[in-house]
Amino acid sequence: MSAPPRVALFVTCLVDLHRPTVGFAAIRLLEAAGCRVEVPRAQTCCGQPAYNSGDRATTRALAEGLLEAFGGYDYVVVPSGSCGGMLRHHLPHLFDDDPNLRARADALAARTHELVSFLVDIRGMTVPPGRWTGGAVTYHDSCSGLRELGVKAQPRALLAAAGAKVTELAEPEICCGFGGTFCVKYPEISTRMVSDKTRDVVASGAETVLAGDLGCLLNIAGRLSREGQTVKVRHVAEVLAGMTDVPPIGASRG
Repeated sequence: MSAPPRVALFVTCLVDLHRPTVGFAAIRLLEAAGCRVEVPRAQTCCGQPAYNSGDRATTRALAEGLLEAFGGYDYVVVPSGSCGGMLRHHLPHLFDDDPNLRARADALAARTHELVSFLVDIRGMTVPPGRWTGGAVTYHDSCSGLRELGVKAQPRALLAAAGAKVTELAEPEICCGFGGTFCVKYPEISTRMVSDKTRDVVASGAETVLAGDLGCLLNIAGRLSREGQTVKVRHVAEVLAGMTDVPPIGASRG
């Protein structure tokens, strides 16, 4: 029997600071998929905020640290399409002037996967450990997960296997308006976009909206709360892992 793959969990800043349950859910799912999971203590931000702001020096410094923190693992798994997209598609180009570091960055990119995509496409999971009995859900496809990593069918397949009825949004692939620093640079446009998204969520009739990217979920949850809506918001990993005993995202804000 072969040894279980050694997987490093890239927790992400937002999960660490705002929703640690997502990290624990990711560990439960990865262990259920037969992985040996570790959480490197030296990990930092993926560098996306600095990268999107044009600060290549800071981004590169962070990237060099990530090359050290995640070296030696069979896989690096991220419960976030945006951070996963940063590592897979953008981080290697920070080292175009250094062949040795570029080779290491390419190797890291090749070993990096979004969580649900990894469970389905790499580990072949068909039935997650969690069961969902919380009513109809709808699903928002985050931009980076969808367009950079091809995450679309995988979460829906596992949700169906967990007993969740997914009621699709009219426009599930339209951006929620978060976009990392986009919502800070262009608040009026961002607010209009998330308002369109929450209108779609409410119109679906679902009791809960799910996604695989915490940035999107925090943005959607905040707008739903401001509009006085009662739709619950959760990360898909929490549902698939059966870790829904914590309040929905944003529920404590009133």
